[in-house]
Amino acid sequence: MTDRRTFNAPPEAAGQRLDVYLTARLEGVSRSRVQMLIDQGDVLIDNQPAKARYKIRGGEIIAVLGEPNPAPLHATPEAIPLDVVYEDADMAIINKPAGMMVHAGSGATDDARSRGTLVNALLHRFQSLSTTGGDLRPGIVHRLDKNTSGLIVVAKHDRAHSALGAMFSGRKVHKTYLALVHGSVERARGTINAAIARDPVRRTRMTTNETGRSAVSHYEVVDRLNTRFGKFTLVRVRIETGRTHQIRVHMASIGHPVVGDTLYGGAGQLTEQSGTSRRIAEPERIRLTRNFLHAARLELMQPLSGKPLVVEAPLPAELELLLAQLRVAPAGEPANARAARK
Repeated sequence: MTDRRTFNAPPEAAGQRLDVYLTARLEGVSRSRVQMLIDQGDVLIDNQPAKARYKIRGGEIIAVLGEPNPAPLHATPEAIPLDVVYEDADMAIINKPAGMMVHAGSGATDDARSRGTLVNALLHRFQSLSTTGGDLRPGIVHRLDKNTSGLIVVAKHDRAHSALGAMFSGRKVHKTYLALVHGSVERARGTINAAIARDPVRRTRMTTNETGRSAVSHYEVVDRLNTRFGKFTLVRVRIETGRTHQIRVHMASIGHPVVGDTLYGGAGQLTEQSGTSRRIAEPERIRLTRNFLHAARLELMQPLSGKPLVVEAPLPAELELLLAQLRVAPAGEPANARAARK
């Protein structure tokens, strides 16, 4: 962290967006890096956290607390257990747990935020990986969100990475997810074809926007749950494209956000609803620590031999437990009623 950098906004800067103003004054710093500093709370206006869309009035004191030009970050091998569900000389497929970042972000520093990543675990396990993604992302062909679990493909060398990358960009890799969403999805199956772009106001979010990149998701209802905690639908989602937060954005766009996904309207805690026949002094609550989104199945070709591969990963224990908790008694029925009938 460098010393605090302070700017006194001149009157002639009035009307400029804050991120544009700072990009012009921080030599060699990109606008995206400035926006990251703002999102992290490392830019203050008159000692208050700033927003990227803030318009300069003139006369404000603007302080930059974060390092505008952090030292390049390199992934470091760490002895972290991995669930390797497929491996050959060219590639591996890992079942990533929720809570693990695939790789450190470009704005991270060499501290706790850059540790515990999938890349660090991969470097310890395999030592040699493809270099196509650079020092920060060795072996990484595609990504999963931090709080999404499931299957992710890793390339061991550049030739395999090139072939796998072509398959992903050519939509020849079929990716299927399981998601629990809020509400009762009306149609048994459907397709969401809505372009996705970064939210211009909240930079950590994506949004459906006709000016964005094309994105297509096909969903199918697996189960409907009418519970004391509300109505939910378990869906199987196959995506044709791999946009950032695609399933989370698409399901939220039709009014059914993913359970646990607070960024897009999902609940971080499920609370027993009033109106059930069970009289209680305090409603039961289920606290969620992750999104109910799991990359369950991959269909692709071995990158060099062309051999068809189908790999599956079951729902992790914490998601199975949540389903069991929701299914223990339907809405309007006491929690012990089912047991009493047996």
